[in-house]
Amino acid sequence: MTLFTRVAETQRESIVFSLDGHAATALAGDTILTAVLTQADRLRLSEFSHRPRAGFCLIGACQDCWMHTEDGQPVRACSTEIQNGMRLLSSIPGGVDE
Repeated sequence: MTLFTRVAETQRESIVFSLDGHAATALAGDTILTAVLTQADRLRLSEFSHRPRAGFCLIGACQDCWMHTEDGQPVRACSTEIQNGMRLLSSIPGGVDE
């Protein structure tokens, strides 16, 4: 199941990225949030409640959409553009949600 379904702008260049070690695709210009939620049903699990999170404000004002790259760098999914070859994790490496 996915949370977002793309209905327009389908002709943009395709971007390949990795989500939890699995190949995924997005379109050039997508935010990480859009790229992930067209592939999955959540961005991550809350480090407090362990419940699924998918962003809240969607404008970069809250802390709900943080994800990590495979090398441990935090990224704000709602305001960071997806990049070709990006390797994202839906859980914090070594965190309580793994």
